[in-house]
Parts: sequence; C-alpha cells; structure tokens
Amino acid sequence: MAKVQMEYNFLGRSGVRVSNICLGTMTFGKINVMGGRPGNLDEEAAHVMMDRFAELGGNFLDTADAYQFGESEKIVGSWLQKQDREKFVLATKVGVPMSFDDPNSLGTSRKHVMHGVEQSLKRLQTDYIDLYQTHVWDNGTPVEETLRSLSDLVRAGKVRYIGVSNVAGWQLQKITDLVKYMGLEKVVSLQQQYNLLCRETEYEVLDVCINEGIGFLPWSPLKGGWLSGKFKRGMGAGGASSSRIGWVSEKAGERILQSAPSWDQYDNDKTWTLLEAMERIGKEHGKSVAQVAIRWLLQRPTVSAVIIGATKMSQMEDNIGAAAGWELTDDQMQELNKLSMPVIPYPYEMIRRANKMRKESEF
Repeated sequence: MAKVQMEYNFLGRSGVRVSNICLGTMTFGKINVMGGRPGNLDEEAAHVMMDRFAELGGNFLDTADAYQFGESEKIVGSWLQKQDREKFVLATKVGVPMSFDDPNSLGTSRKHVMHGVEQSLKRLQTDYIDLYQTHVWDNGTPVEETLRSLSDLVRAGKVRYIGVSNVAGWQLQKITDLVKYMGLEKVVSLQQQYNLLCRETEYEVLDVCINEGIGFLPWSPLKGGWLSGKFKRGMGAGGASSSRIGWVSEKAGERILQSAPSWDQYDNDKTWTLLEAMERIGKEHGKSVAQVAIRWLLQRPTVSAVIIGATKMSQMEDNIGAAAGWELTDDQMQELNKLSMPVIPYPYEMIRRANKMRKESEF
C-alpha cells in the first residue's frame, strides 16, 4: 500500500476531518455538456483515478448534480459501491440547471432541494451525503427557505453537514446570521474560486469565514491551467492549443468562464513575472509550479482543503505532492502575495490602509 501523502484538517468548526486535498470530479463523464471541451474521463479511467487518490490517503470527494447532467455523480456512486463508504467524505451540490425545459429544475427552492437530494442519493448509490452544498446564490429563492430545507435534510439523516458555494460577502454573512437566529444547522464550509490569479474573494468573503469558523474550500487552484507551469513567456497562444485554455481561446466570446479562462486574459507581464517566481521557488523545494500554487493555498487562513481537478493521473499525483512534508517560507509567501496582489478597490483599500496601525488584514 502506498504511503499516505496527505494531511487531515477539520472541516470548519465541524468534527469531521478531511484530506487537505479534495478530488473534484467535474472532469468525470463523457456527456458533451461543455460543447466538446477536451479532457473528460470515462467511468473506467475515473475509477482508476479515485483508486489512486484513496491509496495516497485522500478521503474527500466533491461532485455536483449538474456535472455532466448527473453522470459524474453516477461514476462516483459506482466507485463507492466497491469501497468502505464510511471512510470517505462525500460532497455534492444543488442549484445549477439540470434541465432547460423545466423552470423548477434549478435554484435552491424547497421543491428543487428536496427533489435534488433524492436524485443525487440515487445516482451516488448511498443513503446519505456528508456535505450538501448550494452551488451558487439563488436570487429567486428567499434564503430562509433554502436554509430551512437544508436543515430539514440534516435532521432527516439524509445529509450530515451543510455548505455553500459561490457567494458574495454580504450573502455569506446573512446566511450565518440567519442560521443562528432561526436555530438551524450551521454552515460548515464555503466553496469558492481562489488562486494566485483570482484573489478577489479576500475582500470580504474570507473575513466572514475566519470570523464565523467556516472551512474554506478553494476551487480552480490552477486557474484553468494557467498556474500549472506548462506555459512560458513568449510562447504565444499556439503553445496552449492542445489545452483547455487553447480550446476556450478558439471561441473566447462563447466559452470564457471563471473556471475556463482564455489565453489573452492572462498573457501579460504580471502573470509571467508571477509564474517565473513560482518556478524559481519550486526549484528551491524540488517542487513543480502547480505544487507551489496549491501549497500557497494550503497555507492561507481558514483553508480546510483544496479542490483539485485532473484529466490525467500524472496531474493528480503532482497536485497531491503539495499536500504534506514541506512548506513555503514566510518570505516566499510574502513574495507570492505581493506579485499576485490585485488592484484593491474602494472601500477595501482605504479600510486596509487605515488599519495598518490598528490591526492589519490577514491578507
């Protein structure tokens, strides 16, 4: 058996411990949801990847009902049938459209949440979900309705813990205040994009996580491949032609997403200077650029686990190499913080500047 290569953290202020690398499964399933985006895995390849993840000590899996319209959940479920279910922390999400001809097949209404959890349980072939998360804030549903529905699922034994994803700072604070006021199940985690090229979530959201004890689960740690180390200054878009970045760039107007950036978005001096520093720092530790990117996240405040996604076994194994046995130095963290710092808008810049002689921001 392979040596365990991960550490385990508590998920927020819950009592459950998760591997500090979570295997995201958005790449599982061959249904053509993204219009031919390259790299998705069939069931057999996904099972092999999960086998290796577990062998290396991973116990935390993240999926969603909408990933390949349920195919990802089915693949995870068929794999779990061959495992000791209790050894794994299984997370899934609800809220993104599952159909385009049913107005109630999306959002976080009580109707959709209650239907969604039953369908996810069937696809996952399990009688409970460890972490059930809203996929994105729903303007169409009173959040009290959503939170009551999620709490009812915990009390019914179908869900163990509640999490949220992709919210603004005021939305997360409202959620945490309401669960206290209404006597509902607490939110233990937040899943949000966060990486060295996307740090805007620091402005408010991470402060709420710190103040409320919410475990943070960054997704897209490599910014769609930009922080993988595959690309070099001056190579041009042609050097990314076989990657997902290249695929997006072919029809950028149609394909750009936060999780799917194009070449032109980050082909600039700031990005290349950051990547060159990451490469140098990686060499000092005998680590890859991708491992530096993930290690930076693991050393940020309130991070419980980093969600990785891979299309190749070698990518997953390399990512897991960030998990344990080494750390970036304080000087290296500060250098990466400085090189990746975005332009801080008002009022956040003024608040930070005014508090330098009081209590500085952790970011």
